[in-house]
Amino acid sequence: MRDDVPTPTLMIDGQAPTDVALRHVWSECVGAGRANEALRADWQAHFREAVKVLGARYVRFHGLFHDDMFVYRTDNGGGFGPPEQLTEPVYTFAYVDKVFDAILDTGARPFVELGFMPRQLATQTETLFWWKAHCSPPKDMGAWVELVTATVNHWIERYGIDEVRRWPFEVWNEPNLVPKFWTGTRTEYFELYEATAKALKEIDPRLRVGGPSTSVFVPDARYAGEYHDASLEVETAVAADPDELDWQPVWIHEFIDYCAQRGLPIDFLSTHLYPTDYAADSLGAVSAITRHKDATFVDLQLMRTIIEDSPYPGAELHITEWSTSPSSRDAIHDTLFAASYIVRAFLKGAPLAESISYWTFTDVFEEGGAGIGPFHGGFGFVNENGLHKPTFHAMAMLNRLGDRLLAELDDGAITRSSQTGDVSAIFYNYPADLGTTGLASQRTYADTRFLAELGPDRQVHHSIGGLTPGARFAVEILDWSHGNVAEAWHRLGAPLNPTRQELADLQKVADHLDRRTITVDAAGVLTIDIALAAWAVMSVAPATN
Repeated sequence: MRDDVPTPTLMIDGQAPTDVALRHVWSECVGAGRANEALRADWQAHFREAVKVLGARYVRFHGLFHDDMFVYRTDNGGGFGPPEQLTEPVYTFAYVDKVFDAILDTGARPFVELGFMPRQLATQTETLFWWKAHCSPPKDMGAWVELVTATVNHWIERYGIDEVRRWPFEVWNEPNLVPKFWTGTRTEYFELYEATAKALKEIDPRLRVGGPSTSVFVPDARYAGEYHDASLEVETAVAADPDELDWQPVWIHEFIDYCAQRGLPIDFLSTHLYPTDYAADSLGAVSAITRHKDATFVDLQLMRTIIEDSPYPGAELHITEWSTSPSSRDAIHDTLFAASYIVRAFLKGAPLAESISYWTFTDVFEEGGAGIGPFHGGFGFVNENGLHKPTFHAMAMLNRLGDRLLAELDDGAITRSSQTGDVSAIFYNYPADLGTTGLASQRTYADTRFLAELGPDRQVHHSIGGLTPGARFAVEILDWSHGNVAEAWHRLGAPLNPTRQELADLQKVADHLDRRTITVDAAGVLTIDIALAAWAVMSVAPATN
């Protein structure tokens, strides 16, 4: 093109585009179960794919200091004889190095969750999961600080200070869930954060530290004291309309106040925003509560306001766990329905956080032990066999978006890459029949299928002007008949242990999307005019061949 020929101006539906930043909060970080699982070949294969296809940049997991990583050693193991006690603790990083090397080799980085407690430092042991995590305060805070210090110094020596400065350090996981993820008091967690944050900043002031990594919002005072008081959640359990209640973050105000009073650093605030709750009535019966479809967006807005009004207005906001629910046995995770839901939530939440980490990228996840069957409601974008769930394709479509938002639409978004100038878009149909309702957890895949009856279809009609005449765009549609692998498995009779041939057939179904090509007309206008069925998600991006 000659320099004196003006570049065509982009127009969206006849209007000038907005052209504002679009942060890819969905791919900034993804979650995983525990560090030891990352030693598995299938976990590493799934993660490489998450980085390459989904754009994952960081990964966060539990259990860095758990016994199965063999970091904190007070004896030599013994073999067939009794273990020989060591005069001083020894730190061995062979397993940790394998995990971190594998992550870094993909081009991604660790979002470091510092936990849980090694058995020899724990005040209580075997408190959680089949793998018996020790989720307690340390017997000796000084020994904990030495462990953290030795570990971080090892990473600096191995990877260099410039690399380690790029890793966020989060202190613990969900300490409000007593006696599960923490057996101490709220103050004891704050003391753990204080000691850890000071230790990190003493190593290097530019290391980034944050917390409190608390779980969910609640509309009652169950977490207002030093311990969880279940008697205070009764009104929530019996509320006629939970969406009329005042949902608030857990420990965020108290954490900020504690740190501000002591001059402690908070480089980022972290919390978990599952749009659900579990509350017990006066008889102890637990109710599962599903909040409205915009619960995540509303919670993010509140968190952003809290940060801006706090003594730490420059702190980042990282949602270090998020999904439709916190259950790894929720069949919704396997479905088409989840794909539309998460695309909608991610797009709405994008301006409000630095990252929203989907929990988790793979079904290689063993908090409750391995899943029963190939589609057991695991969190992952891929199942244990590596089959792509609909959420995998939804994330791939989100990853194709540019970093500039040209149009925020009721049914999706049109974007541009600031590096290449490429225009791309995503559209979804979260069915109007649902109104403001979110997605409730379901026990089995069969229990989810009633959602397929909802509607109506949505006609996606948009025009993008100012493009190169003749340019081709690839359209990819995920819907009930395309990429719906759990439905195909259901129609096979839901085999618990599929044969190799059945898995091969399911793999073809999983990746068989509705793919088409549309072309920019002679006037430089791309017209998108496609009917999307309920729950469908569609990507429009420059064709690559």
